[in-house]
Amino acid sequence: MAQSAKTSTPTWHRLAQPSDRLRAQWVRGDDRTHWVACGRAWDAVAISPIAHGLDALVAMRVGPRRGYPVLADHLRDQLYVLVPPGTGHAAAGLPGVRILGDGFQLLMPAGQHGSPVAHWVSPPRESAPPLIRPDRLTHHLRALARDHQKAATS
Repeated sequence: MAQSAKTSTPTWHRLAQPSDRLRAQWVRGDDRTHWVACGRAWDAVAISPIAHGLDALVAMRVGPRRGYPVLADHLRDQLYVLVPPGTGHAAAGLPGVRILGDGFQLLMPAGQHGSPVAHWVSPPRESAPPLIRPDRLTHHLRALARDHQKAATS
């Protein structure tokens, strides 16, 4: 009996891992990056390490196919989650978190592939992409920090 091929939904963690093909494109320099001002259309919540931010997105149960703009800087091991402008401060003070709002700039891919320091984990799919709710992101980052701290003291 033949079984139909089932397409699986990509996970945040799988999307964040650059493929060999993508790495080859980065080496060839097929795509470029540019600086974009934060605080106008969005703030960026920088989360380090990348896995911690990905775990928060998974816990939030937001799907990558929705078009939430999320970037990875693989050299610095940071994930950038875009939130509405003026709201990033909700996550301020959390371990491994920096807020990039008005007065900051973020390196972004100028095309589809970017570079090792500006890689779209989830590229925006529309001109006004949905942005992650900072209160939910902060809640899940706090919960993950508590779980990590609890595990370290056990």
